[in-house]
Formats: sequence, C-alpha cells, structure tokens
Amino acid sequence: MNNNQKLPRLLPKWFRNFLFYLGLLLLAIPFIFPFWWMATSSFKTYKEIFAYPPTLLPESWHFENFITAFTYQPFGRQYLNSLYISLTVTAGVLIVSSLSGYAFARINFKGRNFLFMLLLSSLMMPPEVTIIPNYLIMNRLGWTNTHIPLIIIPILGAGGVFATFMMRQFFISLPKDMEDAAKIDGLGWWGIFWKIGLPLAKAPIAAVAIITFLNSWNSFLEPLIYLNDTQKYTIPLALTGYIDAYGAPMWSVQMAATTLSVLPVLIFFILAQQQVVESFAMSSVKG
Repeated sequence: MNNNQKLPRLLPKWFRNFLFYLGLLLLAIPFIFPFWWMATSSFKTYKEIFAYPPTLLPESWHFENFITAFTYQPFGRQYLNSLYISLTVTAGVLIVSSLSGYAFARINFKGRNFLFMLLLSSLMMPPEVTIIPNYLIMNRLGWTNTHIPLIIIPILGAGGVFATFMMRQFFISLPKDMEDAAKIDGLGWWGIFWKIGLPLAKAPIAAVAIITFLNSWNSFLEPLIYLNDTQKYTIPLALTGYIDAYGAPMWSVQMAATTLSVLPVLIFFILAQQQVVESFAMSSVKG
C-alpha cells in the first residue's frame, strides 16, 4: 500500500468541503460585486452612488428611478426593439447555421472543403473593416434608419459563420452507422437532419442561441451607425441617452435602466447554461 494512503486525513470531510466552497465564494466576489453595485445603485441617489466609503445597500430605496427610466425617453419601446431584434437574429442564425453546418459535415459535394475554408476566412476580417461597405449597401437599398441591417447582417455575417462552424463540429461527430441505419429505413438527407441530427443537437443549439442573443442584445456600433430615430433605438443606444440638461450622466436612472437590460440575458443564460458547457466540450471532439 502507498505510504500516502496510510496517512490519516487530518481534516474531516465536512471541513474540507467548507474550505472548498469558501474559496469558491471568495473567488466569486470580484465577479458578483459589480453586478451587486449596479443593482443597488439603481435605488440610490447620486450622492449615495459616489459616497466614500461605498455602501452595499441604499439608505432609502428610490423606486422612482425605474419610473424615470421609462418616462425620460421611450425606454419601453427601445426595450421591445432590442428584444424582437435579438430573438429574430437568434432564430435566423439557428436556421441558417444548423442547415449549413449539417451540409458541410454530412453531405459530400464538390468543393465542400474549399467553401468551408472560404467561409471561415471571413472570420479573420474585423467587423470594423466591413462597416463602411455594409453601410453603403444598406443606404443604397434604403434600409438605413430601419432594423433590417441589424437583422440581416448578423445572420449572414461573422456571427452566422461562427455558428455554422459550431454546428458542423457537432454534426461531424455523429456516428456514420446512425446515418446508414436511417437511410435503410428510407430517410433522405432532410429526414435524417430533422428526425435524428436536430434532436441530438440541443447542446450546440443552446450555445449558439445564447451567444447570438447576447451579441445582438449588446450590439452598439451597428445601431449607432444605422439608426437616428430614438423610437427605433436599441438598449445600448438608449442607455447613452440618460443625460441631464448640462450633459452630465443621470447615474441613478442609468443604473436602473442597465439593471433592467441585464435581466433577459441573465434569464436566457440560466435556462440553458448546462447545454452551453456541453456544447463547448463537444465542439473540440472532432475538427
């Protein structure tokens, strides 16, 4: 028997578990504290936000900050704009990436590898390089100051390409015997994709959905370039509009609006976090 195995454990198991979770709690503080400060600051006054030393809880809870967030500008409309744009982009990316990822992974056609490498090469180009050509195209089509560019470009751009890569990595890992058995049962490519491939792809679909929704929800540069009507603004643009008559930020109101803007992403991630972890683990299985 190994000498290390003969040594008695000096600490009981419950105490080791206590130390383990205490360490995790301490490591989580730098990540939790900014969110806590933002949420509590939404109920504070300007003086309390910048008080030193900072307070963890407000002296008095000012719920009127949330009311002001909706009355100072059309925040409700802007909130709905971001919500429907993000959901539409997410649905579009899932449809395009799942179909194209399956085709690149399971269907042999001429030039498949070349087209896939050509597709991946577009990820090497920073979005800032294509923003001017995209704007000129959208302006020529008469789509500026509309939400169309904010939906079309993410679906067919770098976000869609990355999602296609993730879906391909999953579909390429499926055993070929499963596909052969489906063909014997009379299923074609569409039947195999719809009845076998797609139901098994819940993990990568959840990961693509969260990444796409988060990127669309937080997008700032594209709405700034394409939109000039406050009624059509998205959340990131709306948050920059909380300034007083002297151009100073209305910090308490801005914190309230920011807190509300985080909720959909937080809920979305909590519901599908397990699938996201599984997907990233699977995406490295095969290349």
